[in-house]
Amino acid sequence: MPSLTPCIALSRCCAKLLPKMTRSNKKHEPLRMSFREGGGLECGCDEAGRGCLAGPVVAAAVILPPTFYHPLLFDSKQLTEAQRDTLRPIIEEAALAWGVGIVSPQEIDEVNILQASFLAMHRAIDDLLLRPDLLLIDGNRFRPYHDIPHECIVKGDATFASIAAASILAKTHRDELMLAEEVRYPGYGFAGHKGYPTPAHRSAIQSLGPSPIHRMTFRLL
Repeated sequence: MPSLTPCIALSRCCAKLLPKMTRSNKKHEPLRMSFREGGGLECGCDEAGRGCLAGPVVAAAVILPPTFYHPLLFDSKQLTEAQRDTLRPIIEEAALAWGVGIVSPQEIDEVNILQASFLAMHRAIDDLLLRPDLLLIDGNRFRPYHDIPHECIVKGDATFASIAAASILAKTHRDELMLAEEVRYPGYGFAGHKGYPTPAHRSAIQSLGPSPIHRMTFRLL
């Protein structure tokens, strides 16, 4: 297994209040557009579904133009579903390039969720139509992608616009997949909890048993 590269954490302080942006109305600094000036094409990467009991882990990679701005753009976890759905087509249309990578529940069970998250990001980068000069990774660890340098940023989805955009695409694309799984496997409530470990989800597993998309290496009950 390739070694993990040490990463950095960026500190943040509270700033301007954006009342329509987040569910909790938290204060935060404006998102940064670049990690380093004149650094070429920077690509933000993030994943969704790492903590779920069922379904894939999905990652997105996004290269934004340097002038991109939208007042709603922020960490997807701090946005409502309606806000994320509003932003998705805006990001996809405005981005210089974007890609999505998917790793199945079976692959997650084979390689573990950490390695599956890295693999999903690699597949998202593979899906880009442009080659970035720098990868900005949400989190504190990453498996290097070929010879492209990277920086890991803790809470990067609340710090850099490209990572925030990636978090929104990863979340909305994964939610779309889980809505389809609700039709294939009724009774589990995938349309509501999207595979996350809610009491209702665990109750359904206890009653129905695990579905083919449940992660059998996870504690399901």
